[in-house]
Amino acid sequence: MRRGVLRVYLGAAPGVGKTYDMLSEGRRRHERGTDVVVGFVETHGRAHTAELLEGMEIIPRRKIVYRGAEFTEMDLDAILARAPRQALVDELAHTNVPDSRHEKRWQDIDELLEAGIDVISTVNIQHLESLNDVVESITGVKQRETVPDEVVRRADQIELVDMTPEALRRRLAHGNVYAPEKVDAALANYFRVGNLTALRELALLWLADRVDDALEAYRQQHDIADSWPARERVVVALTGGAEGETLLRRAGRLVRHRAGGELLAVHVSRSDGLAGASPAAMARQRELVESLGGTFHTVVGDDVPEAILEFARGVNAALIVIGVSRRPRWRALFSEGVGAAVTRLSGPIDVHIVTHDEAHGRGDRPPRRAETLVGRRRIAGWVLAVLGPITLTVILTSLFGDHALSTDLMLFLALTVGVALLGGLWPALTCAVFGSLLLNYYLTPPVHTWTIADPANALALVVFVLVAVAVASVVDVAARRTVQAAHSQAESETLSVLAGSILRGENTVVAVLGRLRETFGMTSVALLERADDRSPWQQVAASGSSPYKVPEEADVEVSVSSTLALAMRGRVLPADDRRVLEAFAAQAAVVLDRERLWQQASDARQIEQGNAIRTALLAAVSHDLRTPLASIRAAVSSLRQTDVTWSADDEAELLETVESATGRLERLIDNLLDLSRLQAGAVRPLTRRVSLDEIVPRATEGIPCDRIRIDVPETLPLVATDPGLVERSIANVVENALKYSPPDSLVLVTASALGPTVELRVVDRGPGVPDDAKERMFDAFQRLGDTPAGDGVGLGLAVARGLVNAVGGALVAEDTPGGGLTMVVSMPTADTASPAEVTE
Repeated sequence: MRRGVLRVYLGAAPGVGKTYDMLSEGRRRHERGTDVVVGFVETHGRAHTAELLEGMEIIPRRKIVYRGAEFTEMDLDAILARAPRQALVDELAHTNVPDSRHEKRWQDIDELLEAGIDVISTVNIQHLESLNDVVESITGVKQRETVPDEVVRRADQIELVDMTPEALRRRLAHGNVYAPEKVDAALANYFRVGNLTALRELALLWLADRVDDALEAYRQQHDIADSWPARERVVVALTGGAEGETLLRRAGRLVRHRAGGELLAVHVSRSDGLAGASPAAMARQRELVESLGGTFHTVVGDDVPEAILEFARGVNAALIVIGVSRRPRWRALFSEGVGAAVTRLSGPIDVHIVTHDEAHGRGDRPPRRAETLVGRRRIAGWVLAVLGPITLTVILTSLFGDHALSTDLMLFLALTVGVALLGGLWPALTCAVFGSLLLNYYLTPPVHTWTIADPANALALVVFVLVAVAVASVVDVAARRTVQAAHSQAESETLSVLAGSILRGENTVVAVLGRLRETFGMTSVALLERADDRSPWQQVAASGSSPYKVPEEADVEVSVSSTLALAMRGRVLPADDRRVLEAFAAQAAVVLDRERLWQQASDARQIEQGNAIRTALLAAVSHDLRTPLASIRAAVSSLRQTDVTWSADDEAELLETVESATGRLERLIDNLLDLSRLQAGAVRPLTRRVSLDEIVPRATEGIPCDRIRIDVPETLPLVATDPGLVERSIANVVENALKYSPPDSLVLVTASALGPTVELRVVDRGPGVPDDAKERMFDAFQRLGDTPAGDGVGLGLAVARGLVNAVGGALVAEDTPGGGLTMVVSMPTADTASPAEVTE
């Protein structure tokens, strides 16, 4: 069975007419003879939308009873049984009533598609999951019903239903969207011009990405290799050189002048890993790309022009920005540069060549190729290049009689190869030339003359020199490549250890600097920073004992940026180690930024918590603290009335109201003060040896005996605590238990010894607390469940836990067997406390 086709009308905002367009399309297909049914449509009371339903076959909705209320949902089984050719299903992001077969309507639609039924549906841009946070930040309204982007992306057809903000507001004002009483509020809030413009842009950009994906899929299906630059994508080719920033800024200006432009930077890395750009330079250019709103990419390839063009074709680029070659002009006589090759092979892609200060060798020249052979080997090579041919000539002329010139040539060639392996290219060339002269004079007839009688011998000597030179060059290159490969392997291992150290948790600047000092065997490493070019340097972090005032004091200095530098002492590092050193420096800078971001996030969380507490405190002051004050004022005002004669019972009742409200107000103020002291760290417990059977009665004074039962044995071990603070904690816990306990049940306060601690349990038979809320209930200003108004601001348990923690104890919540909640206060016994902690 074929899968059905999904067509989605994507609305840029509510009221643009996506449901109207869906129904219009359904009517057109119905009039053409297509079997179309209306599975679910929500008209929202709009007359023009309802008119389109006339004459259409509508599948009756299914009724669902949930929590005593009746709801209607799309009848999925009825549509499947009817098996139409097409079904109209409104509101793709709708959440079904619980007890439905699927949680979301898009899942119902997916089942219809699997059954071979074509579906036409609707969704607004604000309901897409990826845009939910963005829409909330723009409109201030959080969309609770969302649909995954992938569900909409995989639709076979997507049609945007759009309208200018002004036209939509006129439609709203005419009453075509909402009821008249809701129009003014909608225009002043959600349907502001700015909101509608932003939603419209989001819809256009999201749909453009989807169309771009479809275009790429079409090109792949039809094997189209040429670029179709439907969007103005600009690719910048970076080498890691100093000209990179110039190219990026130039490309950024080009992108800004192109509507819908996109900036992509690409760096081609060689597959052998033997040559590459500076990691620090690439890190700076990556940051610049991101600051310009672009993306940075790295591809691997030995043919740099072909790699650049392959990347540009893959992203459908319209323009490639590349710099003028840094090579001297004379090298262009022997091979074309990367820019010339890209221009020649680019085809339909435009190439923009930018000049810069580094062009044609005007900038800093690249360093000379590092020598790969140590000094002793090179000296030995030169000695063998001079003495080897003489010694071999003496041996051949003295110890051997007649011998063939070909044998002599092979022996001298072997000597040349040995010199190349030992000393490199130039000693080998010297050995080849010097050996050819000795062969000519001593071993080629006529001997002891520079003339050669046989032309074949002359040709043999010329071939010998050419072969010796070629072999020496190949051997020298192989030796250099071997050393470079070993060095690159060492670099890779070092960088792997660096990356592994980060993954293993060494994610602090000090840890990175310590790893750097260990890798290079330095005595000290420090990271220095300054605010700007004129500010003094400050040491941010260091590994080792040597302090630094300026980077110039160090033996090795690496400039990470204009305001950040790495300084090292111990020895001068060779130039070959600079790449790895710059990678360490870049990593240290990244870790430093991450540490500061974490600190900023932590500070922001503290500020957010403080703001939440202040907001809750203001709410408490405006309501919970005013309630007892209002009761006191009303009672006192009644007692002061001269025109009313109160009976003794009435006066007692009013006075009792004053007393009760005053007590409640006093407890609220005490809790607020205690919370302030705890947050300020001003609680200083005075610990001494005390028995719980002395503390508990004082904490429960004033509680009627018919509401509480105390079972605290006198034989319990003494505890080391501050009795005043513990008394306040127990009073708050007991008060909380009484608040949530049924009127006809008792609150049990019991205590027992458990090893080195004494546990006090406050047991109630209230509704209990879910497991996921047991820790949250100890947060300040938390009131779980339906707490009666005026019963506190949610500080009792927060203060109780804070005071218990201050004296070295713990307060946790457990379920009461059979229902209810048990608060467990644990305190150390006096025998386990150190004498310094106890004041007799």
